[in-house]
Amino acid sequence: MKNDFGKISSKISQKIKLERNKKGFSQEELASRANINKNTIWKIETGQVSPNICTLEKIAHALEIEFTTLMDVSKVDL
Repeated sequence: MKNDFGKISSKISQKIKLERNKKGFSQEELASRANINKNTIWKIETGQVSPNICTLEKIAHALEIEFTTLMDVSKVDL
C-alpha cells in the first residue's frame, strides 16, 4: 500500500510541475498565488513532502484549474 501511495504522490508532484510550466509560472510565482512558501512548492515538486488536501486546493486555484484536473494523474508517467 505504501508503495502505491508513493507512486501517486510522485505523480501529483510531477503534475503540479507540469501544470505550473504550462502556465509559465516560476515556483516563486505559484507560491505567491497560492499563498504558500516557495520552499514548500520546491519540496512538493521534488517529492520531499506530500501536500495535504488544503495545499493541493490552493495550488489548483493558483494554477486556475479544477482540483479534479490536478488530481488526474492517469496520464503522468514515472
